[in-house]
Amino acid sequence: MATLALRLRNSRHLPVMAGAACTVALLLVGSLYSSNFLSPDYLLLQLQIASFLGIIASGAMLVILLGGIDLSVPWVVTVGGMMSAAAADWWGGAAGAFAIPFGILCGAALGLLNGIGVAYLRVPSMIFTLGINAVAQGLIVVYTGGFAPQDRATPAMHLLATGRSLLGIPNALLVWAVVGGATLFLLHRTSFGRGVYAVGNRERAAYLSGVPTRRVTLLCFVIAGACSAAAGVLLTGYSTKAYQAMGDAYQLPAIAAVVLGGTHILGGRGSYLGTVVGVVVITLLQSILSVMQIPEMGRQVAYGLVIIAMLLVYGRGRRHAG
Repeated sequence: MATLALRLRNSRHLPVMAGAACTVALLLVGSLYSSNFLSPDYLLLQLQIASFLGIIASGAMLVILLGGIDLSVPWVVTVGGMMSAAAADWWGGAAGAFAIPFGILCGAALGLLNGIGVAYLRVPSMIFTLGINAVAQGLIVVYTGGFAPQDRATPAMHLLATGRSLLGIPNALLVWAVVGGATLFLLHRTSFGRGVYAVGNRERAAYLSGVPTRRVTLLCFVIAGACSAAAGVLLTGYSTKAYQAMGDAYQLPAIAAVVLGGTHILGGRGSYLGTVVGVVVITLLQSILSVMQIPEMGRQVAYGLVIIAMLLVYGRGRRHAG
C-alpha cells in the first residue's frame, strides 16, 4: 500500500485524477442545489462558458511553464474585445470580416511587448506584465473617454460565441478545441515545445544546450496575448458588445485552473490535459458559487485559496528536477 501511495504521489497523472475527482464531487454537490445541474443542456452551457476561460488558460499555461506569470490578462482581454468591435464599426461591410483577426492581433502586439520586456530587457514577468496591463487600461480609457463603448459585435462574433453549428456542440467549445489541439501540438511535437519545458526547468542550461531561450519566451507571451484577446472577441460576441474591465474576472481563475491542473508554478512541468480539467473544475465551482449566491468577493477568496492549496501540494518539488 505504501508503495502504491508513493507511486500515485509521484505520478504525473495525479493532478488529472484529482481534478477529475473534484469534477465529480462538484457535479454531485451542484445537483443537490439544482435538479437541472446534471442535464445535458446545462452541462453543454457550462462547457460553453468554460471555453472562454480555457482559451485564456491555454496561453497562461505556456507562460507558467516558463516559470513566469502574466498579469496583463484582464485588459488584454478587454483590448481584444473592444478593438474587434471597434474595427467592425470603422470598416463595416465585407471589411468587417477582418474585425476578429484585428482584435486578436492587438492582443498579440501587447503580448509581444510583454515578451520583449521579459526576454530581452530581463524585467521580472510579474512586474512588466502588470505594467502592460496598466498601459492597456489607460489606452482603452483614452479611446472611450471613460464612457461605455457603443460598438457592437458582428454577427460572425456572435455566431462563434453563442452558435451551435456542428451536432449541437457550442461553437465556442469548438474554438477552444482548436486552440487546445494547437497547444498540444506545439508542446509535444515541436522543438519550440521542448524549449518551453527546458527553459522552465533551467533557463541557463537550456541556453547552453542551444535552445533559443529569448525567442521561446517571446513567442510564449505573444501566444498568451493572442489567446487572451481571442477570448475577449468571444466574450464580446457572447454579450453582443464590449465593455470596460470585461477581463477582470479571468485573471485569478486562469492561474487557478493552470496550477489546479498540476502545472508547476515555478515552470518546467505540466500537462495540457491537467489544464483542461482545471478549467472545468473552476467553471463548475463558479456555477455552484453563483447558485449559492456567493458575492464576487467571496469567489475571489475561493480562487485564491485554490491557488495557495495547489502551491502547497505541487509547488514544493524541486525546481530543477533532472
